[in-house]
Amino acid sequence: MKKFFLLFLALGAVAFAGEADGESMIKAYSVVAAGVGLGLAALGGAVGMGHTAAATIAGTARNPGLGAKLMTTMFIALAMIEAQVIYTLVIALIALYANPFL
Repeated sequence: MKKFFLLFLALGAVAFAGEADGESMIKAYSVVAAGVGLGLAALGGAVGMGHTAAATIAGTARNPGLGAKLMTTMFIALAMIEAQVIYTLVIALIALYANPFL
């Protein structure tokens, strides 16, 4: 699996680049980096949200009287987790459309 992933990254730039100049290579690597970065951010956000929801459900099951307070805290935590994914999206869009390396 690791070899396939490295091969994909190595050949991704060649597939995206029509000519072999530096600007097209930077654009190609920016596309690959944005895709990988967004995928990792979405994966991390989904795992974090799952753990947050599981902890809230477990806390509510142990003490139903605190359900409303735990739910409010969970929504704040979910917003912070989602903000990290949105920051990654912004960085990816900057890398794709306003690339500072060009």
